[in-house]
Amino acid sequence: MTPDVIAGALRDAAREFGVGEARVALRWRGGVWTTGVALQVAQRAGRSAGEVVGRLREALLDVPGVRAVEVSGGGFLGVRLAEGGEAALVEEIVRRPRAVAVAEDPRRDVERWAAVAGGGELLTQRERNPLFRVRYAQSRACALVREAARIGLAPEPGRVPGEDALVGALGEHPWRGEPTRVARSLVRVADAFGGSEAMRRALPWGDEKPSAVHRARLALAQAAGVVLVDGLTQLGVSAPEHV
Repeated sequence: MTPDVIAGALRDAAREFGVGEARVALRWRGGVWTTGVALQVAQRAGRSAGEVVGRLREALLDVPGVRAVEVSGGGFLGVRLAEGGEAALVEEIVRRPRAVAVAEDPRRDVERWAAVAGGGELLTQRERNPLFRVRYAQSRACALVREAARIGLAPEPGRVPGEDALVGALGEHPWRGEPTRVARSLVRVADAFGGSEAMRRALPWGDEKPSAVHRARLALAQAAGVVLVDGLTQLGVSAPEHV
């Protein structure tokens, strides 16, 4: 189950109220996809929030992979996924077609990033440089995948406890979106990945035997790399495997 499927079901149900294409924003909160789209639709359609949220909830309950749909605040929906929902999101990401790489050109890369995300010390290899954090996270994800292949460990999407921040950042990434929003998404993914156990424990340590958790963490790291390359490419910025 991916956020795109949830958003599609919500847009289809919203059309029943004669509002055309609703803009669906989904946020990942502690294992639940949340949205306030019912309030938007109710306002545009001149209908009560209760009527709209009830219909949208019914539509979501018919979607395979949805375990429950909760209503709060008079119009906010919380979608709980069936077991395996997070793994399905990661699997969908890693199966996406790879973006065509942009040739590396440091000055051009900085200019294109600055045009959509602001300036600063973008040529410095420091934590305070958001472009560096994004590219470092992407190169680190590539390194994990390469090292795993060297020892014969294959990624396998699965449940990874404690990774809500990274899962949410990956799920909310705009695959085609306004450039400033894409840049913000990349920084969020990079920072979540940088603070993630997936980065530190994707590979066995010492005499530790490879496990399902290692494979799931590796898949999460692989998904992070796919998202970061995609976003950088959208912005016309290179994504080198070594930073």
